[in-house]
Formats: sequence, C-alpha cells, structure tokens
Amino acid sequence: MTDLTSVLAAFATGPLSTTEQVRIVASLSALDWLAVGRAGAQEPVARILRDMVLEEGGQGQAHLFGHGAGPLRAAALVNGTVSHALDYDDTHFAHIGHPSVAVLPSALAMAEWHQHPLVDLLEAALAGMELSIRVGLWLGRGHYQTGFHQTATAGAFGAAAAAGRLAGLSTDQMRMALGLTATRAAGLKAQFGTMGKPYNAGIAAAAGVEAVQLVQRGFVANPDALEGPFGFGATHHGAQDAAAALDGLGEEWLLERVSHKFHACCHGLHAALEAARSLDIAEPEVAELKVRTHPRWMSVCNQLAPETGLGAKFSYRTVLAMQALGHDTARLDSYTGAICADPRLKSLRNRISVEADDSLSETQAHLSLLRRDGARREADHDLQAPMSLSTREERVRAKAAKLIGHQLAEEVWSMLRTGGQAADFAARLHTGEE
Repeated sequence: MTDLTSVLAAFATGPLSTTEQVRIVASLSALDWLAVGRAGAQEPVARILRDMVLEEGGQGQAHLFGHGAGPLRAAALVNGTVSHALDYDDTHFAHIGHPSVAVLPSALAMAEWHQHPLVDLLEAALAGMELSIRVGLWLGRGHYQTGFHQTATAGAFGAAAAAGRLAGLSTDQMRMALGLTATRAAGLKAQFGTMGKPYNAGIAAAAGVEAVQLVQRGFVANPDALEGPFGFGATHHGAQDAAAALDGLGEEWLLERVSHKFHACCHGLHAALEAARSLDIAEPEVAELKVRTHPRWMSVCNQLAPETGLGAKFSYRTVLAMQALGHDTARLDSYTGAICADPRLKSLRNRISVEADDSLSETQAHLSLLRRDGARREADHDLQAPMSLSTREERVRAKAAKLIGHQLAEEVWSMLRTGGQAADFAARLHTGEE
C-alpha cells in the first residue's frame, strides 16, 4: 500500500523538478489571484472578514486585501475568502477545486513574514497547488458529490504544504502538519450561493498556516490522519487509489491543466462562451442558437430569464445574448439588471435554447447556430483542451488589466517574472480604499 502522507511530505519538502511552462502557469495564477482578490476587496464578505480581523487587533504580520494587516492565520483567512468572493479565480476540473485561493494566501502570509523572495513564494505555491490537486484526485468524485467542497478540503492540505515549505519544515514535520490538517480541513457545498462558499477557501488557507505554526512549536498529532484508520479519507467519503493519484508526482505537473476563468460568470457557462467565440456570433445574424451541455449544469447555470446581474451570471441564454450584442463578458460591470431588461437582449435570448446531453463531459459544450440567411454553423469547445502558453498568458494578462488596470497588471507581471521580494507582491494587495 502506498504511504500517501509520506510521499506527499517528501514532495513538499524536497527539491522540485519544474519546467519553464509550469512556472509560467503558476505565475499567471498568482497574477490572476491578486487581480480577482483586489477586485473583490470591497465585497460585503470581504468587509466583514477584514473588519473582524482588524477589530481583534494583534500583530500585523501580513497584508490583507483592501487595507490593513493581521496575524498570519487571520491574513490567510481574509485573503483566501476575499480572493474567492467573486468566484472568478482558477479551477482545476480533475477534482473540481480552486487551487489558488486556498494555497496562495497561506504561502504569501508565510513568505511575507519570513522575508522570502518571490521565487520561493512561487515555488512553494506551485508545490502546494499540485499537492492539493493530487489529494483531490485521491479523495475522488464521490467526496465532492457527497457534499464536500474540494477547494476547502483538498485545498487545506495544499495550503499546509506551501506554508510548511516556506517555514522550513523537515519531512517528518511536514507529515505531522498534514496529519494535523486532516482534523482541520472542512467545507461544505451546502454553503454555495452564500458568503460561506468563499469563506471555505479562507478556512483552508488559515488551517494550513495554523497547522504549520503549531508543528513548528512542537505540537504532536497523528501523522497518518489523512489516509489511516478513522482518518480523513475514510470518514469523508474519499480514499481512492493512492498510487493512481500520485502517478507522476514530481515529474508530471497537473497544475499545467488548470483552467483560468476568462468570463465573469459561472464556470459552467465558459465552454459555451468559448464555442460562441469561434462562431463569432453577432445579434443581427442569429435566427436560432441551440446549446447542448452536460446535465449537471442544467440545475446550476440555466436560469431562463434572470432579472439581476447576479442571475445573469448563471444563465446560458443571457450570457450568450450578451456576447452576441457586444458586451464584454470578462468585465464585472457587464452583469447588471439593466442588461437583463434590455429589449434587444430579451428578444435574442428567446431565440436561444439549452438542452442536456450526457454524452458531453462537464467541460464541454456544443453550439448550433442558424443564421438569418439560412446558413448553419456548429462549434464545440472543451475547457480541458490544450491552450498554448502564449494564448493563456495573453488572456490572463488582459483579464488582469480589466480588473486592476493595465499599469498595475503589467507591474505585477513583471515582478513575478523577474523576481523581487514576496513583501513587495503582498503590498499590492492594498487597494487604497478603506
């Protein structure tokens, strides 16, 4: 039997054999994370968490999104929550989890406090995100379908790995930290649609930091509490084949297949929007548009006639009509009640139909367009289809520019690619708004 925790601990503390490609992908995720976090820094959930931490006081060890600083655990809690507040962060479909929002807040807090250079931060975040994906694969789809939020559960182990690497834990200490995290990892899909969903990401980030800090001080826990008897896998509807989940660890980087969001709406809509891009649909030409999608999305993001901007983010018909009318679906301010009430959008929306197709995967969509001139065109898209690194970089940097401004986006990207201190990156979490 594979000793899962020992393998993960050795990976998290040992030398990493990385490629230039995966390092760029990790840097893009860091840019994306900072951009969506700054953009969400004034959301109600962000204000509530940040105000709570600042009112509690304590040593200001690490920057918070928006303004202020807090203790390491509290900073990880706030920054994990805030960066997931808009649900515009990256997703890995191997286990349906958001790697960056659990791991980067933990890594950044520890890197800032220990005065690490950015290269160390990115290496630790890379290790932590990869580890979270592998744990997610081991837990399996049954864990997610039962109701556990993989961002919070698998993500907590990635957060501990990243923080522990930066804190200089030995392999035995890392095993202990992962075992302790097993008793702290938590998060339910029951919170979806509420402030509890982004809070799940914050819980994961904070749990990782806390476990590492305790182990550093000599705290003793069961190092086998991840996969052992009565452990996390056994009690959380998980525990799949460890050997399969660990296959290629350290040589093959699953993080390379992370999916960055390029539309400010539910990820279930993205394959259809990407397919529509290839059709280059424009409202005057559309007589009829049919969408086929995986059945799971029918109950998630198929609102037929939403009246609010939030509702629009969960509506195939609305977002496709928006795109055809020339609205930028990557911009947060594109989703409004006024858009939903636009007579042109309503007219076009009524020409769009959506149906379930269980032959498609969760990352696929098929579009069939009937033009007014009678011509028919079809397009497919799979979010898991390989994207060239240059295209990914272009689109992530463009998204960041729309969220935080071109100058700041380019400044942060240059910093990530050329080096500097983690503290300089952390300082960019502040928006200047109180």
